[in-house]
Amino acid sequence: MRRVITYGTFDTLHHGHIRLLRRARELGDYLIVALSTDEFNALKDKTAYFSYDERKQDLEALRYVDLVIPETSWAQKAKDIRLFHADVFCIGDDWAGKFDELKSLWEVTYLERTPGISSTAIRQRIAASA
Repeated sequence: MRRVITYGTFDTLHHGHIRLLRRARELGDYLIVALSTDEFNALKDKTAYFSYDERKQDLEALRYVDLVIPETSWAQKAKDIRLFHADVFCIGDDWAGKFDELKSLWEVTYLERTPGISSTAIRQRIAASA
């Protein structure tokens, strides 16, 4: 079984997220999503609209996702990859080059983001129309 792991906040779930998760799942047989906790987002000066539990439930409802685990720090990636026996680490190409140090141990893939869509853009459009 080929296992894939990815990381993210996945707030205001949208078709860009779905496409990224579908492509991640196509890299293997089992997809693990490490979902940023509310506390970790606070450390990144990022605020999610939906809580960790709400975002986790949304991800668990998707057929592409097999397991959701908490992401609590930047440093946990190598540990998670070992613990969950992941063969591939993938993440959006907005992070291109940031995790190349993992390439010596695992396959690292940067997936192209869907142009014109982001959680931030969705929230801005909603706020502008209110």
